[in-house]
Amino acid sequence: MGLDYSYEVFTPAQNVARALAALVELAPRHRRNTPLAVTLPSGDRLVLPFTSGFKSDPVDCSSSGRLELDTSIMVGVDDAVREFEEGRDLELDELGRVPIGYVYLTVRFAPAMHPHYASLEFTAATTGMSLMFERSASMRAVFTGLTAASGGVCCLLDTESDTFQKEMCWLNGQTTKETVPGPRFASFRDLVAAWPDQDQPLQRANGDPAQAAAPVASD
Repeated sequence: MGLDYSYEVFTPAQNVARALAALVELAPRHRRNTPLAVTLPSGDRLVLPFTSGFKSDPVDCSSSGRLELDTSIMVGVDDAVREFEEGRDLELDELGRVPIGYVYLTVRFAPAMHPHYASLEFTAATTGMSLMFERSASMRAVFTGLTAASGGVCCLLDTESDTFQKEMCWLNGQTTKETVPGPRFASFRDLVAAWPDQDQPLQRANGDPAQAAAPVASD
């Protein structure tokens, strides 16, 4: 069984459209996928240069808790990216980046543990890509940059550790490098408690307050 490493970005639930718009800016320009129309729970409607389940049929998430996308992401070439691309012709864009894909994205709009914050989990498609996720500073910079651009609060790298630890790359506006669980946060629940605005009422798409679901499990 191969490795399935992933980066997970946590951003305010109302910022999902902003996060996906930032992701579009990282998509390869030469790909000719049929644009994918997506309706979010907020009512926002987006057109994305990706597929969902390798199809371009419209996706309506207005009553769904998650969205699945097949993405490709432009990444600067460092030693880890170059090793991953060995044997392929590097298709550099004007910024010296290459397309990495497929990267599978799962958006969870309001997980039970942190309903104020959506989760965008980017999973590598292969073992080789997983190792590149772990080793590449350029790849890390892509995801911390996406966290910042979306107004996100946290970014974690999951390397499927036997101790269930994840590496934290970004927290509350700053890059960092520490583990969860670890000396600073004994659990993921403790990490979530450090994110701002946890005590604010949830907002429905129409702006009315909504009752938060009781936190029961990490998603």
